[in-house]
Amino acid sequence: MKQQVVFSKGAIIITFFCLALFAGSIFIIPEKWWMFSWGGFIVALLIVSLYFCPLSISVTDKEININKSLSVKSIPLAKIKSIQLYPAPIGDIRTCGSGGFLGFWGWFHNRNIGKYFAYYGRPSDCFLVELTDGRKYLLGCKNAPMIVEAVTNKIK
Repeated sequence: MKQQVVFSKGAIIITFFCLALFAGSIFIIPEKWWMFSWGGFIVALLIVSLYFCPLSISVTDKEININKSLSVKSIPLAKIKSIQLYPAPIGDIRTCGSGGFLGFWGWFHNRNIGKYFAYYGRPSDCFLVELTDGRKYLLGCKNAPMIVEAVTNKIK
């Protein structure tokens, strides 16, 4: 089973605004050293962002796969302690990651659940996966209840 990550309108606007701002800022100072150094920074930022940007979530018999632009993160079903629908709370503290640029990804902190790593596009489409070692992932995709049900049936 595979479900696409759908980005919120806010995430789409933030992504396009940042890309336009980055592209325009290269030409603010017409000196070559500025263009190359700022251009290099933008390329590095895009590579990191594309590495973490979630595109889809898939479930196999052995794992949950977070399919990202440049890689795949796998969570073995055997290590899952619990999974539940959990809309992303507004106001969580982002300690390192993106709050809308190419989706929501990175380390966040919440008063109720503590520290977690997020991969989602729309806050309303999320579910929380807690592992036996205490790590937590907030994942999001279209039809999140189907993913939660499928994983729940497989880990029983």
